Amino acid sequence: MSSTHGLPEFSLKGKVVLVSGAARGLGLTQAEALLEAGARVYALDRLAEPSADFAPIAEKAKKELGTYLEYRQIDETTALGIHCWRMPTACSRVNITGVMMTAQAAAKQMIKFGNGGSIVLIASMSGSVANRGLICSAYNASKAGVIQLARNLASEWGEYNIRVNTISPGYIVTAMVEELFIKYPERRDTWPTQNMLGRLSKPSEYRGAAVFLLSDASSFMTGSDLRMDGGHAAW
Repeated sequence: MSSTHGLPEFSLKGKVVLVSGAARGLGLTQAEALLEAGARVYALDRLAEPSADFAPIAEKAKKELGTYLEYRQIDETTALGIHCWRMPTACSRVNITGVMMTAQAAAKQMIKFGNGGSIVLIASMSGSVANRGLICSAYNASKAGVIQLARNLASEWGEYNIRVNTISPGYIVTAMVEELFIKYPERRDTWPTQNMLGRLSKPSEYRGAAVFLLSDASSFMTGSDLRMDGGHAAW
C-alpha cells in the first residue's frame, strides 16, 4: 500500500538552517522543531556551552531524525538578542547591529549559492507597544528596529529570492523569565492579565511559526511581522 505525506511544503528536508541564540530557551526550542521538520541545524550562541537540554536534542537528531545539530560559540552577533532592558547602547548593538550582521552573513552565502532562502528575525510584541508598568524604552525601540530592518532587508534581497520576516513573541516563560519573577514576583500575576488568553506563552508554542516561515509553506511571505502575543497588542 502506498503512503502519502501531507503538507510537504512544511518540510525542511535537505535544508541547512543556522539558529543564533540557540544554546537554550526559545532558540533551542525552535532548533528542535526545525530538526523534526528535516533540517540540518547549526546552533550559535555567546555561551561557551549550551544548556543541559542541548545534548538530548542533538542525540535525537542523529539517532531518530537522521539529521544533525551542531553547536558553536560566537562572540558578538545574535538574532535572538534579549539581554538588554535599560542600556540603549547594548540594546542597539545586540538587537540591531548584531541582527543585521547575522542576516548579512547569511544572505551573502544565499546569494553566493544562488538558491534563495528565508531569514527569520526574532522581534517582540514590545516593538509594537509600550509595556505597561515596565521601564524598557531602549529594548522596545531596538525591537521596533528589528521589525523595520526586516522590511528593508526583504526589499533589498527580494531580487535574490531571499525572504525576510520577523516573529514577535509575547511574554514567554523561559528560565531567564523565571529568574526575573524571583526579583519581581508581582509580574507573574500581572503579565497574564494583559493579554486576551489570560496566560503566558511557552517556548514550544513558537515551534510551528519557525517551521512555517523557513519552509516553502510561506513562500510568498516576506517583509511581514508574525505577532504571537495572545492578543496583547490587539487591545
